[in-house]
Amino acid sequence: MPNVFGPEFESDRGEPAPFHARGAEIGLQASSRDLGASLYELPPGQAIAPLHLHHNNEEMLIVLSGRPTLRTLEGERELATGEVVSFPAGPEGAHRVDNHGAEPARVLMISTMNEVDVVEYPDSGKVLARSMQRLPDGGLPPGAFRLMARTSDGVGYYDGEL
Repeated sequence: MPNVFGPEFESDRGEPAPFHARGAEIGLQASSRDLGASLYELPPGQAIAPLHLHHNNEEMLIVLSGRPTLRTLEGERELATGEVVSFPAGPEGAHRVDNHGAEPARVLMISTMNEVDVVEYPDSGKVLARSMQRLPDGGLPPGAFRLMARTSDGVGYYDGEL
């Protein structure tokens, strides 16, 4: 049975700095199917992920300890322990979570798990299209589709068609 205060953190997946947060897929560990729950422990100076937004999944953040900083398209603000923030699907849900403090921060991210999703990364101009969520080992299930590209690389609808 998973526990947010005594989690089984996953092994390091080799993310580049500043994205060295430890993570535990609490939802998968609890056999959840339609809701995701990811626990992150952020050392000082680290972040969970780049600024991003989902077009077909909603997320919610709960601060369990520390004082992480939330960045949205409107700016940044420090969060308090116990604070809950919702990130609806679409641009209004864009977010990035960093730890600018001197102590580790721990947050729980809860999300819907809609298999088909488009994720935008406003800072880098990238987009991720995916048809299925990753497996606990980080791999993709059979038949999954996953494509990361720059939005500037788009082609016309009939490009390459006969």
